[in-house]
Amino acid sequence: MGQHDRPGRYSTASAALTIRAADLGGPRPVDIEIAAGAVRRLREVGQGAAGPTLEADGGAVLPGLHDHHVHLRALAATLRSVPAGPPDVRDPAGFRAALRRGREVAVAAGRSWVRAVGYHESVAGRLDRHALDAVLDDLAVRVQDRSGAMWTVNSRAVEDLGLDAVDDPGVERDAAGRPTGRLFRMDGWLRGRTGDAPDGAADLALLSREAAARGVTGFTDATPDLAPEELEYWARAVGEGALLQHLTVMWSLHPGLGPPPPGVGAGPVKILLDDVSLPVPDELAERIGRAHELGRPVAVHCVTRAQTVVTTAALARAGSIGGDRIEHGSLIPAELVPDLVRAGITVVTNPSLVHDRGDRYLEDVEPADRDDLYRCASLVGAGVRVAAGTDAPFGNPDPWVSVRAAVGRRTAAGAPLGPGEAVDAGTAVNLFLGGPDSPAVARRVAPGHPADLIVLDVPWTELHTSVGSAAAPLPPPLVRATVVAGRVVHGGDT
Repeated sequence: MGQHDRPGRYSTASAALTIRAADLGGPRPVDIEIAAGAVRRLREVGQGAAGPTLEADGGAVLPGLHDHHVHLRALAATLRSVPAGPPDVRDPAGFRAALRRGREVAVAAGRSWVRAVGYHESVAGRLDRHALDAVLDDLAVRVQDRSGAMWTVNSRAVEDLGLDAVDDPGVERDAAGRPTGRLFRMDGWLRGRTGDAPDGAADLALLSREAAARGVTGFTDATPDLAPEELEYWARAVGEGALLQHLTVMWSLHPGLGPPPPGVGAGPVKILLDDVSLPVPDELAERIGRAHELGRPVAVHCVTRAQTVVTTAALARAGSIGGDRIEHGSLIPAELVPDLVRAGITVVTNPSLVHDRGDRYLEDVEPADRDDLYRCASLVGAGVRVAAGTDAPFGNPDPWVSVRAAVGRRTAAGAPLGPGEAVDAGTAVNLFLGGPDSPAVARRVAPGHPADLIVLDVPWTELHTSVGSAAAPLPPPLVRATVVAGRVVHGGDT
């Protein structure tokens, strides 16, 4: 059963609504009649309306955007953070200023921690506790690497966290056994020990409203290692009405995990890979097999060539099932593309990183590997199922940035990066039109389908034709209104 078929906050019967003069790409606009959270029928404009109306005025109406890979709690926490990396911060002086600004914000808010995000070594080198002490030592500091894999804390934080006594392989130690301040894959452990966990209602509600204004009607949260307490958090957040959108969370093999609560969909089992602990294909195939035995597909994190090679081999050994995914697909060698086609694997990529990080990739990535970065056109052309997520907060949370990047394939400085991977505007938009269970299958605006819709300020011809090339990057359309299960959650005058 699909996520939109389950009972949830917006799937119960709602008041009737008519979207008038909607451009669905046909010869003339139509009125869309909505009832009980679904499209009831399409009819000629002006044939009467039951209930309130939403004026499209000839603007394109399409299924709402679904962000297929996002980290909502981390994104909410950025509201309590300062940026510490490009493009906001680019040098040591900027980094020092950012942390000091973070200290002022923390003190004013009565918090004991400074939280900084988005750091890259190009700013001020490789950080450790002592490097952070030199900037700020009177308040606990934590700085997240832009990959999301590592936090670095200062000595005050080492003391507050009691890291000397923490027995966890994620705590890096020097030759003398002292914590260096670098913590790997310890988000879950840190959460709740630092006093900066996002509020279940306020922070999520703010980012949800911002997403609705961009036309997002659904999220798939890709946070790994879902535990019972995390599931309880999502149940509370949905129950409190913090999210306007449908929510699916990636699952785990945690033995204490119960069934998904009302309003929360169960996604594929997230499998996180790191090159330093990369399993051999047989070991990964065993983990994949355990998920498949439970009837669940997998979503395997692949951001390096080695991870993609091992995952492809493991899926060949385990056998793939419908819904199996590769997340990111940051580096996909051309020789593996036929294997992905044969296995029926979906690649959920992140085109916005071509724009956001492309200039750094041009410096750091070997020229021979650049054409393999965030493939799109070559995958689609070969028959691979492709969808997209923002990867926010590690990528830009606006899906239209990803759409523009998929069309233009240009870095923030305007340099081309993998121009052969550019797709037309229609294909780029479709990357976000799939549902959570079938990310690469675009949903339709048709009778019987969920009324998760967005109304744009441009007609289909302008969206698909005048900007449908890499030479004419897609401008961000204005989302006039967003409808979730028949309810207007952004814009409109009903």
